[in-house]
Formats: sequence, structure tokens, C-alpha cells
Amino acid sequence: MTALDDTSDHVTASTPNRTPRAFQGVPIEVIVSVGKARPMISDLVKLRRDAVLALDAGLNDPVELYIGDRLIARGELQESEDGTGRLAVRLTEVAEMRDGG
Repeated sequence: MTALDDTSDHVTASTPNRTPRAFQGVPIEVIVSVGKARPMISDLVKLRRDAVLALDAGLNDPVELYIGDRLIARGELQESEDGTGRLAVRLTEVAEMRDGG
């Protein structure tokens, strides 16, 4: 089970920011996972341009957000609100960030 499965670990808008000030301006990479594929190696080496690799998720399934291998949130894909047509994620669940846990 992950911290996201326990509602007591969810962060709310009223949760105070406990990040030390020295780290607040440091960028960090967040990976958004939309699904997984498990092709056979023999099929993988045959992939070419325009090939379609089926995933284990549907178009409307939630996506998962990771920092490293740690699941930090889940959400729904949507179009960015800045009008650029880029993808964005609307968060539906957020794990509490704890030291060492």
C-alpha cells in the first residue's frame, strides 16, 4: 500500500509548507506515468516509426506522478490552461511529504 491509499496522508490546502527556505527555489523533476507496456523482446526490436505500443491504461484512467521511484500524487490529464495546447495534470490525490518515509 502507498501513502496515497491512506486518506490521513493527504495534503490539504491548509497544510503548512514545511520545506526549508533554502530548498524552496530548487527545481525537481516529476515524472508522470500514463501506463506500462510489456512487449516481448522479439516484438520490441521490431518496433518502427508509426508503430503503436498498447499500454495497460485507458485514455481516462488516472496518471501517477513520481519523484524518483516515490509515488507522490495521482491525477487526470488535461490541456494546460495557458492556451499552449500542452498537457497538464489536475491532481486528485497528493501524498504527504515526510522525512525518511
